[in-house]
Amino acid sequence: MKKILYILLFFPLFLSAQINESDTLTIKASLAVTGLYQGGNVETFIFRAKTDVSFKPWKNGVFKNQNSYVYQEFGKEKADEDILSLNFLYLNPDRKIYPFVLGFISTNFRREIDIRTLVGGGVTFQLFEKEKDWLKFSLSSEYEQTRFNETNFNVMNYNGDASIKTFRGTLWLNGSYHMFKNKLIVTHESYFQPSLEQSDNYRWQADISLELPIWKFLNFKMNYRHTFESIVIENQKEEDRFLTFGFTLKSY
Repeated sequence: MKKILYILLFFPLFLSAQINESDTLTIKASLAVTGLYQGGNVETFIFRAKTDVSFKPWKNGVFKNQNSYVYQEFGKEKADEDILSLNFLYLNPDRKIYPFVLGFISTNFRREIDIRTLVGGGVTFQLFEKEKDWLKFSLSSEYEQTRFNETNFNVMNYNGDASIKTFRGTLWLNGSYHMFKNKLIVTHESYFQPSLEQSDNYRWQADISLELPIWKFLNFKMNYRHTFESIVIENQKEEDRFLTFGFTLKSY
């Protein structure tokens, strides 16, 4: 399974900021690579890669694929290895309101998630769009299955079952803004994802990036990501924070 996920992650690289599915271009792609290294008394290595590809399979449809890979080492011991593949199919994304279907797949080494899948659908509301700047809000519902490598959790009600299944509702807020005559690009992606069946089962994530254009197809990037999951393996923390620096290579 993990070999398949690696292929999904790096397949878009040969095609190469957050991509707006409402753009008129037939195909768009970007690759962002960020990381951090610290040597000496405490050796730390963080690497993050993200690909973003969208194309039109037909006139009024847009398929969008986002993949990310995170790897961390502390003292030469692996602390994280996360793979996430997000796949969306949008219908009539040039309108102010348009529907979509989605399919996600992910793994997480530190949280001992062997595999997580979500399938569902929803609707996007375009709140603002002017030239390169835009802001969107989406509402969706998904069916999720998560298989863990352990069966002891921070919430006792879930103990003994390595697989947790639930229906979720998700609130999304995404945007991109070009500031100071395109000398600074700010993008953000955030969501809140509660279970519709279990009030103690929810998660959220906030991801913000600052990009400084170096060349038409290359930006310097600073990225901060903050995640929270209410159901984790016993003795694990519910929150994670990442601050990384690197570059974005894009085709547009």
